[in-house]
Amino acid sequence: MDGYLEFTESWLEATLWSRKVSNQMARYLSQLFMRKLLSLWFAATATVFITGQAFAWDYEGHRAVNQLALASLPADFPAFVRSPEARERIAFLAGEPDRWRNISDLPLRHINPPDHFFDLEDIEAAGISLSQLTEFRYSFTVQLAAGRAANPEHFPAIDPEKNSDHTRELIGFLPWSISECYAKLKSEFSYLKSYEELGTPQEIANAQANIIYLMGVMGHYVGDGAQPLHTTTNYNGWVGANPHGYTTARTFHSWIDGGFFQKTGGISSAALVTRLKPAAFLTPPSNAAGRDAMFVNALNYLTTQHAKVEPLYELEKNGGLNASAASSVAGRTFLENQILVAGNMLGSIWLTAWREAPQDVYLHAQLLQRKATNAAP
Repeated sequence: MDGYLEFTESWLEATLWSRKVSNQMARYLSQLFMRKLLSLWFAATATVFITGQAFAWDYEGHRAVNQLALASLPADFPAFVRSPEARERIAFLAGEPDRWRNISDLPLRHINPPDHFFDLEDIEAAGISLSQLTEFRYSFTVQLAAGRAANPEHFPAIDPEKNSDHTRELIGFLPWSISECYAKLKSEFSYLKSYEELGTPQEIANAQANIIYLMGVMGHYVGDGAQPLHTTTNYNGWVGANPHGYTTARTFHSWIDGGFFQKTGGISSAALVTRLKPAAFLTPPSNAAGRDAMFVNALNYLTTQHAKVEPLYELEKNGGLNASAASSVAGRTFLENQILVAGNMLGSIWLTAWREAPQDVYLHAQLLQRKATNAAP
């Protein structure tokens, strides 16, 4: 593509010059042509060109996850998230991290796509056990780099021409994405408490708006985690040895994300609510072993979904994901259950963040000082 664009620019400039058009106009027109061509190319390939990973759940699926999470919350959860405006905002924001993919800026392409997946097979390939995984994102990148260097036979060489965003070395950050969002949400509930006691109406409204925003955005990552293909190197058709004859179609991921639902009646969160479990407080798991509890909860959540990768491929092999077949009921049941799993997990994370949020001691002291200063004669 780069060579083609260089040729196009040279050809266009030469042609314009031969027609006695100024150099300045030639450069302008050639750059305009290139920008248009590049924009069309990015739009045509936006779902896969960034990292090789595809999207998880179409917007309708992510929206349903957030709506189900809201429905799972107990009656004593803060009421401001239940207003029609807040519910719609939270549902809309479910698609936000995927919208960030539509910009080609390399810094954003570097940080955003890896937050959506976690290839668990590559952990073993790097010689790292799940119990050794650190909850610190940047420490993990060092851990992974050491594992790749020690086991080069398990990792193919990276083509620099296909790695302009420097993500090919990575295997995804999804458990960190989830646990970091949880910590941010807990912080926001903490300072909301202080503002509710000593803040202005505007400060309270802004704090609530921040919570609504983060609840919506973090729902995307929890939703990604329930799509089994976001936990595996076999994310878009089986790769490598394939003794069971699973599909290798490069359309498999998009079919699971939404194509199957679109062909079989769509997704109705209202219908799924009847099968929804209430949100539950997430206690530290038994295998936390001194690590951050929410990180391990997120990791356990993803490993549970990873166990469904082969059953999903088996379902496809046996015709359960054929939209025109009577057996498609099995496919709908499987995928609807994953939407429900995500909704329940998300609601549980929101509930835990709210209940675990401490008083923001620093802000509380600052607000008390402000109150005293304002009350002074």
